[in-house]
Amino acid sequence: MHYQKVTFILTPDNEINREILTAYLSQLDFEAFDETEEGLHAFIPANNADMGRIDEVVTGLPFKLSYSGSKMPDINWNEEWEKNYFQPLLIGKECLVRTPFHKNFPKANYEIIIEPKMAFGTGNHETTSLMIEHLLELDLNDKAVLDMGCGTGILGILASMRGCREVTAIDIDEWAYENTRENAILNRIGNLKVFTGDAGLLANMPKFDVILANIQRNIILQDLEKYLSVLNEGGILLVSGFYSNDLEAVIGRAAELFLQKGMTRQKNNWVACTFTK
Repeated sequence: MHYQKVTFILTPDNEINREILTAYLSQLDFEAFDETEEGLHAFIPANNADMGRIDEVVTGLPFKLSYSGSKMPDINWNEEWEKNYFQPLLIGKECLVRTPFHKNFPKANYEIIIEPKMAFGTGNHETTSLMIEHLLELDLNDKAVLDMGCGTGILGILASMRGCREVTAIDIDEWAYENTRENAILNRIGNLKVFTGDAGLLANMPKFDVILANIQRNIILQDLEKYLSVLNEGGILLVSGFYSNDLEAVIGRAAELFLQKGMTRQKNNWVACTFTK
């Protein structure tokens, strides 16, 4: 597939503004983002690239923005991931994440096979590995689990492997929906259902014992009350996708909703933490 790379230059350029921009761009068909020292690269299928739509979406941003697009050659993304990004990864000494094309890898209690394509969630990002470390310690036996912003489906797949009764996975992007389905099949997961949409879908969902939300700060703050509406009493909410300096805001919002803070993990300024209802 041919992709268009759009390079965004922010003024001022900081983590908060990059996070805001990524949230705005999630309304479009971008399939991956790559942060560099100069700015933010965003990748979109060439046949969906419409610079006019970008203009509409970024109107009202609280900072200055310039951007330019360039067409990328049609490449084999699996080869690119294997060469440059995605090596077999052992997390918490228990969970191995690899692709179907990896040939050499260590043994582990849990082995997750991910066809990465362009979806977020290979375990290489700090937030995903932090979520996995938490999941390896939680009691998931016979629990109903919700994975919000599922990406590749990696967290829901691990939850299933660790004995949960059922997994409901939700992502706003169609490519994540397809990738999660594909990865569930690769890992022989039969109790995972995936839906395309956002937290608005929760109004028609049953209750859950564990909710996973590895998204980003603004969406977590916005949708936290909706998550709690489908979380059983005594249930666990595990969140990540934000920086350590955002933790106070997340804890404050959780306290307003009478959530009890649990364990926090941090890696390279990224944070994951649990709350109990």
